[in-house]
Amino acid sequence: MLSLEEVEVAIQGAKILRGVTLRVPEGGRIGLVGRNGAGKTTTFRAIMGLLPLERGGILFDGASLARWPAHRRVALGIGYAPEDRRLFPNLTVEENLRLPAEALGLAPAERQRRLERVWDLLPELRELRDRRAGALSGGQGKIAALGRALVTGTRLLLLDEPFQGLAPALARRYGEILARLVARERGLALLVSESNPELVAPFVDAVVTIERGEIAAVTRKPGL
Repeated sequence: MLSLEEVEVAIQGAKILRGVTLRVPEGGRIGLVGRNGAGKTTTFRAIMGLLPLERGGILFDGASLARWPAHRRVALGIGYAPEDRRLFPNLTVEENLRLPAEALGLAPAERQRRLERVWDLLPELRELRDRRAGALSGGQGKIAALGRALVTGTRLLLLDEPFQGLAPALARRYGEILARLVARERGLALLVSESNPELVAPFVDAVVTIERGEIAAVTRKPGL
């Protein structure tokens, strides 16, 4: 489904990604693990078209995304929850969730169907639907960002450091949500980044380790 081929990215003249090759198959669950500054967030931003490539390519279903702007990549069924959430603080939780569906021009019935999918998977968001996003706690904001990503993420979900900054109780809750998600939506592919491999291990088929912008190792679960 998603393939990164020898991707190189530089920011302000500094090389961040160096020949990154990474594949997420249809329905596959991959963990991208590395220290802070290893290149995880840059990889996600490159996938979404938020950073230009110096070299290499990114393919989705075998087609190059080189000339596709970010909003067209979302329309392919890709959902992205960035590490800093990026919610609109003056909009309610429900308005934040509805916004990407409206931006894609989905029919009203399809918008509602996707919203109900989020309410079903994340019932706590239904209870917070009328609260301003700026009034959410850090953990609630992470869950809201996940919900927003699910609105567009019908085929592939990108979660950038979802456990970062969460208290232990909230981290456990987020883990329960991810476990339910991967169990119920077998066809949904997942790429999730983290500094701690133990946090993503229960939800993924393989862990890809990135160090200083390069893929250092790929560890698959036994039997896969």
